[in-house]
Amino acid sequence: MRRRDFITLIGGAAVWPLAAHAQQSGKFQVGFFYPGSQGAAQSRIAAFLSGVRAGGVGDDQVELIPGITGGDSTLLAPTAATLVERKVDLIFAISPVAVRAARAATATIPIIVGDLESDPVESGFVASISRPGGNITGGFLDFPEFGKKWLEVLKDAVPQVSNVAVFWDPATGPMQRKAIEAAGVVLSLKLTILEVKVRADLEPAFRASTQQGAGALLMLSSPLIGSNTKLCAELALTHKLPAVTLFTDFAREGGLMAYGPNLMAWFRQQGVMAAKILQGAKPAETPIEMPTKFEFVLNLKTAKALGLTIPASILLRADEVIE
Repeated sequence: MRRRDFITLIGGAAVWPLAAHAQQSGKFQVGFFYPGSQGAAQSRIAAFLSGVRAGGVGDDQVELIPGITGGDSTLLAPTAATLVERKVDLIFAISPVAVRAARAATATIPIIVGDLESDPVESGFVASISRPGGNITGGFLDFPEFGKKWLEVLKDAVPQVSNVAVFWDPATGPMQRKAIEAAGVVLSLKLTILEVKVRADLEPAFRASTQQGAGALLMLSSPLIGSNTKLCAELALTHKLPAVTLFTDFAREGGLMAYGPNLMAWFRQQGVMAAKILQGAKPAETPIEMPTKFEFVLNLKTAKALGLTIPASILLRADEVIE
């Protein structure tokens, strides 16, 4: 993907305070910085903009500047630099890699974060949850206890499982991996950690999972997984692996299970926060938010194909059952 293909540049911009900029140009310029695929970006953009509207900033007041890198890590720094050169009023950075790139590019432009993989304080993104302190605020997922639930539901669905393959994208940072490794000890599960960095890594990782004796699979949160839920569902079925991930589309597209935030509601939530910042709130004083809506989606058709009998206890916990 060429640089001019992934970032839309419209007109020129000057250095003004936010309100003045909107007054002069007629629109706030908002950079949408996403390291996943163009296809996956569309629904996320729509949800984010619906939140901006709900926060009191109309469509006629916003010009969205997309910075979508399509999984190419070499485009992260140039994309962030281009958004900063455009002097956008705000950057919405999705995932740790986008946050790090945006943070390296600017200490002054407000950055709203959509990060499901990092501890914001431990990662050094903010000073504290209640008072972030710099130009970054947004949404993060409090992961350790949440991650343990994935392994618990896998163990409930596949009681005989002892070895679980775990797909981990190193670019997302260590938080998820550490939490899952600790949960594996508590639940007496052997975990086979497999690194996946780009789309081409997925099929070899599925093969390696079965070759190393894994009886189930957990795919940790990453834009790579979130952009390729259909492919992952197909490969999981081909390799006969009961699998779970954060992204609910995985189960809807043929994977066994998914448990995670209502992703579109979460993107909308970040849009509401972005509207607050555009209207004058300071990122340094705007508390970090956590997802509030979660979904457990179970695909019984896939369970049958895998030869699994799903216990009633799991069925009762499911928010959505696909038959």
